Amino acid sequence: MSDDKTILVIGTFDTKSDELGYVASRITAQGGRVLTMDVSVLGEAPAPADYSKHDVAQAGGSTIQSAIDSGDENTAMQIMSDGCTVLCLKLWRDRVFDGVIVLGGSMGTDLALDVTAALPLGVPKYIVSTVSFSPMLPPGRLAADVQMILWAGGLYGLNAICKSSLSQAAGAVLGAARAVEKQTGERPMVGMTSLGSSALRYMLTLKPALEERGFDLAVFHATGMGGRAFESLAAQGAFVCVMDFCTQEVGNCVHGSTISAGAGRLTAAGQHGVPQIVSAGCYDLVDIVGWQSVPDKWCDHPNHVHNRLISSIVLDAGERQAVARAHTQRLAKARGPTAFLMPNQGFGEWDREGADLHDAPALASFLAEIRNTMPHNVDFHELDCHINDLPFADAALEIFDRWTDEGHIVKNHLT
Repeated sequence: MSDDKTILVIGTFDTKSDELGYVASRITAQGGRVLTMDVSVLGEAPAPADYSKHDVAQAGGSTIQSAIDSGDENTAMQIMSDGCTVLCLKLWRDRVFDGVIVLGGSMGTDLALDVTAALPLGVPKYIVSTVSFSPMLPPGRLAADVQMILWAGGLYGLNAICKSSLSQAAGAVLGAARAVEKQTGERPMVGMTSLGSSALRYMLTLKPALEERGFDLAVFHATGMGGRAFESLAAQGAFVCVMDFCTQEVGNCVHGSTISAGAGRLTAAGQHGVPQIVSAGCYDLVDIVGWQSVPDKWCDHPNHVHNRLISSIVLDAGERQAVARAHTQRLAKARGPTAFLMPNQGFGEWDREGADLHDAPALASFLAEIRNTMPHNVDFHELDCHINDLPFADAALEIFDRWTDEGHIVKNHLT
């Protein structure tokens, strides 16, 4: 590609050609290049797009006529969403564009979520939407690195207010495409999950130790979107090994928290044969939104108020057993080397003996359920320590070094 970055501009050019044209003009005015993709159904664009609505429908194995004949705007837009996603992925793999921006109301945003979620992490992606940041957008459909801006005053036609949003978005996606630092693959990458160091501290020891061995370490904040990014990158082959030590998002999913990385948490590394060393950091907590009322099902549970955004409910023995089974069921499907570290003195700083959230019988029930259900394909290590103690990090490094010596972890891996 040349130094002039190319931005793919997507929208319904039959009804929003003025707005889409304005975005394109702002990108080109800053020295960028533009490609356009029309995802409209009924109307015709005033000027041809680089990728027509017919190209889009055909990419998804359908036709515009089929979308029209469906007689339902939701079905029609899903046809266009499928085609747009397939076509965008092909264009990205062919390195046709450097970043993407999608404009829409609720219908266009529905399509935009599919497209941006399908594109790999690191592709600059921007959504300009009349429903940005609305609770109608489920976290599970948000790409981990998507950028959004509210299309204020943008339902119909150009005006000074919506031009402010559109021009910012045009500059943001072009700037991101110019500024993004491509991964070089010079040092193999290890992926790790954790929470802040007040709860989990193993990364403080493991980061320098891994760097001394010639590896880079990326630590993901396991509070929903962080777990989604971690799983996405594991599926893309970005890691030579994962140290998935904070799996609290598994429990969040099991117990219905909206702060969730989705049902696919703790699966991508296993499905793609990536070596994984796993533990269950802060498994005993389920996160809830701090500024909302505590759901009735948790009213009789102890809780930890972390800040005004997030609080954590402490699970009882039976609830912890369900979380344990969710771990072992996922690990049973792993296709690559898998180890599980079980520190029997606790999995988070707040559940140490003597700490406010310590519950010895409930911890014992979790440990027993892990022992009883751990599948045979997992290299199981029970450790007489706490997850934040040095012996835990030492055990992880011992497995890591052995797998490196055995060739499971490849040091010259390129991302």
